[in-house]
Amino acid sequence: MDISKVDLNLLVSFDAMAEHRSVTRAGEAIGLSQPAMSAALNRLRALFGDPLFVKTGSHMEPTLRAQALAPHVRRVVETVKADILNSATFDPATSERTFTLITPDIGEIHFVPPLLAYLAKAAPHLRLRVVSRPRLAASEALASGAADLALGYFPDLDSAEFFRQKLFDSHHVCVVRRGHPGVGDSPLSVDAYLAMRHVLVKPEGRAHVFEQYLQQQGLKRDVVLEISHFMSLPPIIEASDLIATVPRDLADICSRYAELHIFETPMKAPGIPVHQFWHRRAHKDAATVWLRSSIQKLFAV
Repeated sequence: MDISKVDLNLLVSFDAMAEHRSVTRAGEAIGLSQPAMSAALNRLRALFGDPLFVKTGSHMEPTLRAQALAPHVRRVVETVKADILNSATFDPATSERTFTLITPDIGEIHFVPPLLAYLAKAAPHLRLRVVSRPRLAASEALASGAADLALGYFPDLDSAEFFRQKLFDSHHVCVVRRGHPGVGDSPLSVDAYLAMRHVLVKPEGRAHVFEQYLQQQGLKRDVVLEISHFMSLPPIIEASDLIATVPRDLADICSRYAELHIFETPMKAPGIPVHQFWHRRAHKDAATVWLRSSIQKLFAV
C-alpha cells in the first residue's frame, strides 16, 4: 500500500468506529455527519479490502482484520495528537536543555552572573554555553541553530530573518587610574581629552561605536595601545597613565578590581543600543520564548 495515496484522516474515522461501534456515534465524536461517516467507512473498506465493521444487532462489530488493526491505528492517532498537534510546552523547572548565547566578553560580564542566579532558582537543570563570535559568524550561528540568542550590539543582524528586542542603551565614559596627574575635578576639554595617551579595546570582528563616532566628527586621539579584551583593562589602567573610553556598565565592573576614576566623556557620543536577537526559526520555540522573556525581565530598562 502506497502511503502517499492514503488519506490519513481515514485513520481517525477508523479509530472512532473501533471505539463507538456505530456510524452515527462515531461521526458525532469526530464532527462528521452520518453520510460523511458512511462515506469514510466505505473508503476504509476499499483501502483495506475488508468489511472492517459489520452490522450485528444494534452495533457495528469489527472483523478480525479490524480487531488486528485497531491497537495500531489507536497508537498512530494518539501519537499525532500528543506529539504533533499539541502546542509545544516548556517546563523550566525540569528541563535539561542547553542554551547557547552569543555575546562578547563585556556581555559575559554584564549578562551571565544575573542570568545564572535567576536560572539557579527558576530552571536549576538548564545549562548555558556562552560564546563570542564576529558579527557575520553570529548571523550564521543563529540561522543554523548553533546558537539560540545573541546579546549585545550586533548591527549586522538587521535582515528580515532576525527578530530583535531592545534591552537598554549603554553610553561611554572615561576611565583612568586614581590620582592620574592629567585629570582633576574639572571636566576635561575635548582638546585635553584627545591629547591624552589612550588605550583602545577593539575585539576582533566587532564594531567600535565610539571610534566610529570620532572618525565621523573628524577627531583623532593618540592611541598608544590597542587590546582585544575588555577585562585586560583594569591592571593596564591602574599601572599607567593611559585613559580608556568604555561603556558605563563595563567601567563600573572594572572599578571592582582596580582603583579607577570614572568620569563623563567631553563630547556627547551616541549611545550603544543593546538588544537580544534570534532567528525566525526559533521565534515560536517554547523554550527560547521563555528564555527571551526571562532576559527581558532581568535586563530591559
